[in-house]
Formats: sequence, C-alpha cells, structure tokens
Amino acid sequence: MHTFRSIFLTVLALSFLLSLAACTPSVSGQTNSQKQVTIDKGFQSQISPIPTVPPYRCGAWSSNNAPDPNSTITIYARITKDIAPIVGANATAVVHFTSSDQQIDAQATSDNGGYVSFTLQLQGQQPSHVPATVDVTFTNIPEGHGPLHCTPAFFTPQ
Repeated sequence: MHTFRSIFLTVLALSFLLSLAACTPSVSGQTNSQKQVTIDKGFQSQISPIPTVPPYRCGAWSSNNAPDPNSTITIYARITKDIAPIVGANATAVVHFTSSDQQIDAQATSDNGGYVSFTLQLQGQQPSHVPATVDVTFTNIPEGHGPLHCTPAFFTPQ
C-alpha cells in the first residue's frame, strides 16, 4: 500500500509540474525591445559654458521667519556690485499679505555695508501658518543701473 501511495503522489506531482509548465508564456521568437544606447567618446570633452555672475545682486530676509501674528519684525536687504557693498541706493519694500499688498511707508538708503532695514508691524494681517513674502527694490543705484529687484524675504506667522 505504501508503494502504491508513493507512485500515486509522484505521478500527481509530475502531472502538476507539467500542467504548470504548459501555462507559462512562450519565450521563443521574442526579440529584445530595448534599444541600445551608445555614447559618443567626445561627449566628455564637451564643456558647458560657465554661467556669468551678474555684477549687481541683492537679497532680502526677515528678522524672524516664524513670528507671532501681532508682532513687529524687521525686513533686511543688502545690495552689492561684484560682492562690494553699494552705498546710497534707495530701497522700497512691498509686503504681499493674503488679502492685499502693502507698501512699507519708509524709504531706506543703503549704508556703508549696502544694508537697509524696514520695520513691519504685522497687526494680525496675515493668517497663522500662511506664508507671506516681501519684495525689496533698489533704485538710484550709482553708475546708472536701473531698478534691481531682490530675492524676496518671507515669513510665516505662527
């Protein structure tokens, strides 16, 4: 009886393997659908041009990036020409609140380090957890350069 059971299980296992092999997809006759990519040997000798750094640059930032909605913060900006500070340039600032834009009343003139600062009273004008930006623009730049728009400052009332 034991021999009969062994033969029966062996035949059953072989039948299962053959039926499983019959269900697999056929691979004969298929071609490789990927295209071969070749890279020209001169590829590495090609040099990308080095970008030129603009001579006039400015950026703005806030004294506190996460202030209380009713607090007072300071907006700073700096202007340079070839990394040297520019003295005597006029700056204006516009705050972009969710509900409206507001120009900061004071006009600032850059000091010996090229810095200006503006005091901004938030007075709950910006909702909590909603970012606001401040654009600073320099004018009256020596050597006749036109207006220069800085990288904006930002803050998010908490």
